[in-house]
Amino acid sequence: MLSRETHLSSLSALLTEFPIVALVGARQVGKTTLAKALAAAYPGESHFFDLEDARVDARLASPMLALGNVTGLVVLDEVQIRPDLFPALRVLADRPDWPARFLILGSASPELMQRSAESLAGRIAYHELPGLDLREAGAANSAALWLRGGFPRSYLAASDSASQRWRHEFIRTYLERDIPALGLRLAPTTLRRFWSMLAHYHGQTWNGSELARAFGVTERTVRHYLDILAGTYMVRILQPWHENLGKRQVKAPKVYLADSGILHTLLDIAGQDALQGHPKVGASWEGFALTQVVRWLNVHQGVEWRNCAYWKLHTGAELDLFVQTPGQRLGYEFKLSDSPRLTPSMRSALENLALDKLYVVHAGNDAFPLDERIDAVPLGRFG
Repeated sequence: MLSRETHLSSLSALLTEFPIVALVGARQVGKTTLAKALAAAYPGESHFFDLEDARVDARLASPMLALGNVTGLVVLDEVQIRPDLFPALRVLADRPDWPARFLILGSASPELMQRSAESLAGRIAYHELPGLDLREAGAANSAALWLRGGFPRSYLAASDSASQRWRHEFIRTYLERDIPALGLRLAPTTLRRFWSMLAHYHGQTWNGSELARAFGVTERTVRHYLDILAGTYMVRILQPWHENLGKRQVKAPKVYLADSGILHTLLDIAGQDALQGHPKVGASWEGFALTQVVRWLNVHQGVEWRNCAYWKLHTGAELDLFVQTPGQRLGYEFKLSDSPRLTPSMRSALENLALDKLYVVHAGNDAFPLDERIDAVPLGRFG
C-alpha cells in the first residue's frame, strides 16, 4: 500500500483537539487501512470495531455498556449503518478528560447522515480521505492514475483489465449493497442508468430539466439521485462564482464524477487507446487535472472543495477553477495539450475576476509564460 502520511498526520492532529474524529470517504478508498495504521502508531491502547461484523454489531447492542469503560483510541468502522450509536457517542464525548478518543469511519457525508451532524455538533471534526493523488502515486505515473482512478485496489491492480474488472465489481456492490445499507430505497438498475447518463455530462453545468426529460422522471427526482451520488463521494459538485459585474453569469453548478477510473468504466473505456480516442477524453482529463490541483491546494494552502468554484458568462467567457485565499485570487484553466495558447476567455477571466494569477495547467512537461499574470504549467508540478 502506498504511504498516506499527510492524512495520518492530519488525523493525529485532530485527535488531540476533538474527542471524536470522523474519517469519511468513498467505500474502498482506504479508510480502514489508514485507521489501522493510525491505531498501530497510537501511543496508548487502541480498539477496532467493524460494524459490518455481526458479532461486533451484537456486542454494541448496548453501546454505553460496550464502550463506557474502553480507554485509548476507539475505531468504529462503517458507522453510517449504526446511526443509533451517535447519541451514545455524544454522552461519551462529554466526559471530563476524554478517557477515550473515537475515530469513526463512514462512507456517507455528514449531510447524508444528518443525525450525526445534529448529535455531535461541537464535538466532532471531519477529515475526508480521497483516492490516491499525484503526490502519492508520483507524477511519472500520471497516465495510469488518470486511466484507473484513485481507488487503491484499482490503481494497484496487476493490469488495466484487472483494474477494470475491480471497478465493475465496485459499481455493482455499491448499487446492490451500499445504497440499501444507508436505508435508501432505490432500484440498483435505476441509479446505474442515471450514473451512466451523468458520466456523459461529466464536467458540464447541471441541467436538471434536461436530465429529467431524458430519464423520464421529475427534476426533483434526478436531483435526489444526484444528492445520493454526491453524498457517497461518487460525484463532485463545483459551485458557480458570481461577481458584481453587470453581466449575465451562469448560476448552475458543474458536475464531475469524483473518480476518473469509475468515469471510464461507466463510459466503457478499458485502456489508454480507447481513452485517447473517446469523445469525452478532454472532459475526463479536465476533471482529473482539476481534482489533482484542488488536492494540492488542500495540502499546501488548506483549500477545501467548498472554497472552490468555476466562473462563466452567458457570452462564453469561462474559468475552470477559481480559488480565493487570504490575499490572493487565483484562476486555473485545464488543457489536454502540451502547448496551450492564450485565449480571449483567459483575458476576460483575468480582468473580470481581478485575478492575481491565472495558471493554465496542461499535459506537457514545460512551464512558460503566456502573458502578464498568466503562466502555463504542467500538471506534474502538482505531484
